[in-house]
Amino acid sequence: MKTSSRFSLIVLALAALSAASYGIWRYASSASDAPKFKLAKAEIGPLTAAVAATGTLNPVVSVQVGSQVSGQIKEILVDFNSVVKANQLIARIDPETFQYRVRQAEADLEASRASLGVQQAEVARARATLNDALRDLERKKMLVEKNFISTAERDKAQTAAEVARASMQVSESQAASSGAQVRQRQAQLAAARVDLERTSIRAPVDGIVVKRSIEPGQTVAASLQSPELFVIAKSLTDMQVDAAIDEADVGRIQVGQKTAFTVDAFPGRRFEGEVRQVRKAPTVVSNVVSYTVIISAANPELNLLPGMTANVKIITAETDKALKVPNAALRFRPPSSGNAAAGGQKRGAASGTPAPAVGHGASRRGEGVGRVWVVDSTGTPKAVDVKLGLSDGAMTEISADEIKAGSEVITGLDTAAGAKPPAGGPRLF
Repeated sequence: MKTSSRFSLIVLALAALSAASYGIWRYASSASDAPKFKLAKAEIGPLTAAVAATGTLNPVVSVQVGSQVSGQIKEILVDFNSVVKANQLIARIDPETFQYRVRQAEADLEASRASLGVQQAEVARARATLNDALRDLERKKMLVEKNFISTAERDKAQTAAEVARASMQVSESQAASSGAQVRQRQAQLAAARVDLERTSIRAPVDGIVVKRSIEPGQTVAASLQSPELFVIAKSLTDMQVDAAIDEADVGRIQVGQKTAFTVDAFPGRRFEGEVRQVRKAPTVVSNVVSYTVIISAANPELNLLPGMTANVKIITAETDKALKVPNAALRFRPPSSGNAAAGGQKRGAASGTPAPAVGHGASRRGEGVGRVWVVDSTGTPKAVDVKLGLSDGAMTEISADEIKAGSEVITGLDTAAGAKPPAGGPRLF
């Protein structure tokens, strides 16, 4: 009997031990299956919203110097980086052809003046003939009154006077035509002299030669449009950045906004500027619409050169005290956040995607709605709807009664701690 009792006690002890071991195993298994989360704290601090873009540095005023006459380049008096003054001679086209045109125009003018002199002499002769005919007519009228001559003689004298008057009118018209021809020749001579003067290429403004497109001996053809010979930058101490802004961001750009940009030539240096102009003419490249924004760029040390690529950051809005969380917290959705976890909320709010801030109103609260997740007292994620404000691409301003400075929000699953990724493969959207 004692042996049987001992055996029963041993069996009962083994069964109890097995049950306890199974319970411990189940608890450990369920604990290991529980997901682990990456957490981040909401914090209060400055936040700046900005638009990033690339642009090209250009002089504020650059003048293309061309030629209005065709010919062969005889002499070039400046080179790249030459400092020039307004009206300074910088190149010369061979003037020989234009000098001959001036001489021909001078000869034509002299011939026209001589022809005018002849016509003026004809006018004087015709006037004298008319005066003589008028005197003869008066004498014959007196003789007819005294019956010394017949009326036929008077009529002949009157006809002669009328013929002389018509002849004088013809001479005056010819003299007027010769005078007009003289003025025409004078205009042609002036045009020839202007063309001769245009063979001397002069700088239109004070500045620096940043481009030279010709060589001595090269032929310039200015038949349809003026060819580009030089490009003169009026001042390299005042530059501008022509930045291409995407159509999705151009609504946030306003004149006067502060900007900062860098160039590859000076990677550790930051240059300051501000928006001067937002041009309304769109540029479409491969169905991508962008707008040109002009940004000032002071260059007192002449470090910035025309044509450099600038990486621009335009500050559209900023605040000193913003309750902000990482953007990863707004994108996170727990693996069990199905319809039950959504709690009847809209799908757009459950996605947690931050709405973009728009214009100067981006600093106001309530510009968008999002969702973050926190860990409740039971260790399960809990959704909290928030209002979105500014975003700098990494952090976003939020407003919610349940989220305070120092509150922890979920930013992702801690796979390094043994958490299993959500079933069903990677999310595609």
